[in-house]
Amino acid sequence: MDPILIIAISALAVALVACVLCILALKKAAGKSDVSAEIDAIRRETESSRREIISSTQSAVQSMASALTMSQKEVFAGQDKHIADLKDTVHKLAEQQESAAGALRRTVTEQFDRGREENQKQLNEIRGVVDEKLQKTLESRLSASFKQVSERLEEVYRGLGEMQSLATGVGDLKKVLMNVKTRGNFGEYQLGAILAQILSPEQYEENIATIPGSQNRVEYAVKLPGKADGAPVYLPIDSKFPMDAYLNLTEAQESGEEARITAASREFVSRIKGFAKDVAEKYVSPPDTTDFAILFLPTEGLYAEVIRAGLLEELQQKYKVNIAGPTTMAALLNSLQMGFKTLAIQKRSSEVWEVLSAVRTEFEKFEKTLTATQTRLNQANRELDQLVGTRTRAINRRLRGISTLTEEESARVLLNEGDVFASFGMEDGDE
Repeated sequence: MDPILIIAISALAVALVACVLCILALKKAAGKSDVSAEIDAIRRETESSRREIISSTQSAVQSMASALTMSQKEVFAGQDKHIADLKDTVHKLAEQQESAAGALRRTVTEQFDRGREENQKQLNEIRGVVDEKLQKTLESRLSASFKQVSERLEEVYRGLGEMQSLATGVGDLKKVLMNVKTRGNFGEYQLGAILAQILSPEQYEENIATIPGSQNRVEYAVKLPGKADGAPVYLPIDSKFPMDAYLNLTEAQESGEEARITAASREFVSRIKGFAKDVAEKYVSPPDTTDFAILFLPTEGLYAEVIRAGLLEELQQKYKVNIAGPTTMAALLNSLQMGFKTLAIQKRSSEVWEVLSAVRTEFEKFEKTLTATQTRLNQANRELDQLVGTRTRAINRRLRGISTLTEEESARVLLNEGDVFASFGMEDGDE
């Protein structure tokens, strides 16, 4: 039996018992005869009904429990079956995934092997191309290198031939320089080149008698400012080239013989002192010249030998002659050139000051004129503002009551035939 039905029957029985009790109570109120007997009978019946109801309820509960137990067993059985189905499904999915992974692994392996084979093939092709290009490049480079080596060897052979020619030329030059006149011309030419490179032509003279009335002419003389009448003071510069004495000294030093070195050095010193004395006596005469002269030696080797012999101070003190090589001569002339520029700036400073004073005066006049012009411009601007503002408003007030005409009508009234109305402040095509 259904447990719900049993519970409903029990409730109905309880309701019947209640109704019976109510009826008994009403009878008791009407009369108390035989009430106790009826009550006992009803109580017995009620107790019997109660026992039946309890028995029915217990049996219903047991049925319900057994039904629940069966239902739980069925549920558990269904869950076990579902779990088993899930296990089978998971196992099948795992097998499918394993199969797919195996297939994917095989596919990836095949593609990787195929890619490796293709890469290897491409690398082999690239290696072949690179080897071919390297071979061609190497061959071209080797050919170019051999060609350059051949050209350089040819140049070396030509250089050897030129060196032989140069050696012959040096021998010829040595023969030329052994000639006193030729050596003098060489030194004079070198000194003139240095002077022309550093000084301007008006700053020095060539082959000039520095002492008035003298027949001795120095090779070059630099013109220095100094006299009150504006006449220049000359700085004599003469070139000397004791090539024979220098070669004897050089050969003696190479031989290492002390006596030969001493004799050659004595001869060299004597020649240099003789040149210094000759220059001082022929070309130095203050105040027409400076109180010293310059002895120019065309090679640095000659100048170095003079320095090594310690002749600089002796020649300066005894003969008032300074020794200069090519480099020293250039430095000395550069110093003189800077002095010339400084002196020119000093002479021009007064002229510059006068020009600046004149410019200041003219600028003051210009400032006054500019101020007056600005005042007049401001006045004209104010008058123009008054004309444009006040007068224009007054005229507009006077004309406010007059009707306006169109552009065509105004042109017909104001203009003659063939005239064009001017549009002030408007570009072509503007309306």
